Amino acid sequence: MPGKLKAKIVAGRHLPVMDRASDLTDAFVEVKFGNTTFKTDVFPKSLNPQWNSEWFKFEVDDEDLQDEPLQITVLDHDTYSANDAIGKVYIDIDPLLCSEAASVISGWFPIYDTIHGIRGEINVLVKVELFNDLNRFRQSSCGVKFFCTTSIPRCYRVAMVHGFVEELVVNEDPEYQWIDRIRTPRASNEARQRLISLMSGELQRKIGLKVLEMGGNTVVGYLQCFDLEGESGLVVRAIGTACTLDKLTSGSAPNTNTHDGKDARSVKLLDRIHNPDEPETRDAWWEEIRQEIKSHAKALGCHAVLGYSESTSICEEVCILSASGTAAILNPRYMREGCLDDPSPPTCGFCHIPYDELNMPFPAQLTYCYHCRRQKVPDVLFTTIDMPHEAAVTGKGCLIQARLCRLKKKAQGEVNATAISNLLPFMEYELHTQLMNKLKLRSMNALFGLHIQISVGENMLLGLASATGVYLTALPAPGGIQIAGKAPSDLSNDHHILTIQKRINDTISKNKELYQINPPELVEEVVGSPIPEPRQRSRLFRSHSESSDELSELDLSHGKKDAFVLEIDDTDAVEDIHSLLTDAPPPTGFYSCNTEIMPGIYNWTSGVQMFTSVRVFRLSNANLTNQGLNKIFTDLCENLLKSFYFKLRSMIPCCLCHLNFTVAVPEDELIQVAVTAVAMTFDKDQAQEKPPDKLITKGCSETEEQLQFAMELFSSLDRCSPLPEGRSRSLRSNRSFGGSSVTVVKMTPLSFLPGTRIIKYLGIINMFFIRETTSLREEGGVSGFLHSFIAEVFAMVRAHVAALGGNAVVSYSMKECMLMENPNKNQAQCLINVSGDAVICVMETDSEPMPSTTNIGQTCSGEADVAT
Repeated sequence: MPGKLKAKIVAGRHLPVMDRASDLTDAFVEVKFGNTTFKTDVFPKSLNPQWNSEWFKFEVDDEDLQDEPLQITVLDHDTYSANDAIGKVYIDIDPLLCSEAASVISGWFPIYDTIHGIRGEINVLVKVELFNDLNRFRQSSCGVKFFCTTSIPRCYRVAMVHGFVEELVVNEDPEYQWIDRIRTPRASNEARQRLISLMSGELQRKIGLKVLEMGGNTVVGYLQCFDLEGESGLVVRAIGTACTLDKLTSGSAPNTNTHDGKDARSVKLLDRIHNPDEPETRDAWWEEIRQEIKSHAKALGCHAVLGYSESTSICEEVCILSASGTAAILNPRYMREGCLDDPSPPTCGFCHIPYDELNMPFPAQLTYCYHCRRQKVPDVLFTTIDMPHEAAVTGKGCLIQARLCRLKKKAQGEVNATAISNLLPFMEYELHTQLMNKLKLRSMNALFGLHIQISVGENMLLGLASATGVYLTALPAPGGIQIAGKAPSDLSNDHHILTIQKRINDTISKNKELYQINPPELVEEVVGSPIPEPRQRSRLFRSHSESSDELSELDLSHGKKDAFVLEIDDTDAVEDIHSLLTDAPPPTGFYSCNTEIMPGIYNWTSGVQMFTSVRVFRLSNANLTNQGLNKIFTDLCENLLKSFYFKLRSMIPCCLCHLNFTVAVPEDELIQVAVTAVAMTFDKDQAQEKPPDKLITKGCSETEEQLQFAMELFSSLDRCSPLPEGRSRSLRSNRSFGGSSVTVVKMTPLSFLPGTRIIKYLGIINMFFIRETTSLREEGGVSGFLHSFIAEVFAMVRAHVAALGGNAVVSYSMKECMLMENPNKNQAQCLINVSGDAVICVMETDSEPMPSTTNIGQTCSGEADVAT
């Protein structure tokens, strides 16, 4: 056999009381892999059993090692009745299958039960012995490394970028298989967890096989998602970028020209999965939308898509598929050889338009670049990537969000799908309108990290667009915002327009001061030839309503010609302008962005605090309008941000980086918003001074390109911003837990930890958990239930990383958090999927990881807020 798996059960601690007569437990353990099961002896009457079992040995094929998790079940022995389950542990074997990986998994794992949560811990040892297998027809992809990070891993350099890889697997959902018999919550949840774990392993193995066929050895930007399609089935899908990586520390960056981000969406009707081995229907859906993305890029004269991502939103039998990315041109030599001898690209290179000015796919006003004066640039830039570290900016950036809700009638089948399809274009238009308005109001000209979500419910659609706004000095200064058009009869016409115009002008002036935007003075402005077009489309038009047949023409003589024109044509427009002006900035000392690093801040310290928050709002008013729903949604997001500022006030000055908002409509009249981010402190006195390039890349490979879900056409790379050396702070701490020492693992959504360097990647962590309760009120309601569940997820992730010998998780992401609540029956169920890269970090000045007494950070109280 090509592989041998060995497991040893050492001990348990803090087990729950299962025998009420003795207040003790008669515990034993079942160890299962595939169809083989071993059992330990029963350790009687103890809450801290010491099994010290023999080594249980499983002889298996290496593809089974990739597909199957090691399943450990802790039970209480009963003589005269069925044994009672205490909980389970699933251990992914894949991190042991790479030549550079850990040699053993050893540590204390939380024993998890889907009904009661964590119920003690168990100490386990796991080893793998692999034999050489020269069979070229084998179905194993052992040796292929996977990274969740969208950056080139810090210990490696790119030898070659091979391209985009994708795969999906489908199956029937066990949750919908109990209809002919009585459903038991624990059995149903555990069957679902086990199936998803199996599908996840199979999917990763199949992706690895594709990478080997392409000649690569690594998947970077590995993104795995779960689509719970109800009775139609369950889909697990993944995308990534296939590369060949060498463990070296030299190289340089690709020359890149970028253009605006592109979105594509498709509405599909779900049908039941009849054959899990033939997922052609879902494959065809995604291939269709990827081809649309490619056609957009080709139309722009580009051969690559950067920052590519895919997502779904499902309600009943309707599924919205979304894909987005940034069209770009890459240096082909980098794609072939992985490095360039040329000097770094200029600070403006990525801004230059990548297409022929005379054959523009859409009308635009172009100017010569304000840096090199040789190439043309657009007046505004929207991208889905992080800002390249060489980009020249003035002032600081800020988080910009557009939020939108639209009511729809309840419908079924094709009627429902058609209604949603008709609403989507208007929603995307409104979201882009809001983004453009808010960008101009802050006197900025570029958006980075743009992420647009559309979530569907039975009677509503939610839209949320998040990005980080900056002022790029290579682009022209944004014009002001000019109010124009005919005011409604209940307004004081010209006087009211003048009042709004004054408020807008005052807000722009305040924002320039707040974000310290001081563009360089130019002696002469060289303007490119405008592209001829019969109808001026450089200004913003706002539709009267979704059913309007035509748009009102603007008075082109009104105001400045370079101003961004807003037309007041109905009460909805007034509402939009009001919300635009009431978008409050962060409190003094706080900044926020959804990119890894805040543009304009460079002197970061090592103070880091990750936090996760989930809030659920139930709509009680059945007669809500679109405007009322918009206000509720906006207030929900704004109040979340305000709660962060309050709870993190002791860290001032600090920046909330990598703010990742996820919105969902899990049930009728229920809105859910989940946020994961990291608070980072900086030296306020030196925040304005950009360090020299050598300092920026200190302690990191020069190939710090960000490889964000690239897509062929060709695959794609864009730069990330490695941090300079910060104040020394240790990574691990020891705290007392039942008289023993526990390693605290740091967690961050960033691809790095400030003031540290990564010396080893140990594999990806990809975990799926289900938690159900029939005593929701007793657990503190939805808030208490979610808070304890998320805290348990953190504990289990940390335990698995520590067992691999790691001390940090980077690129942490909570990709799925789905809550289903039935308050009348006092029940709730939540599903959470998390992922990240397990790593070993050291201080910049050290060569070995150091145990220490660093402060872990306080847990934030509130509505399902958890800090780590």
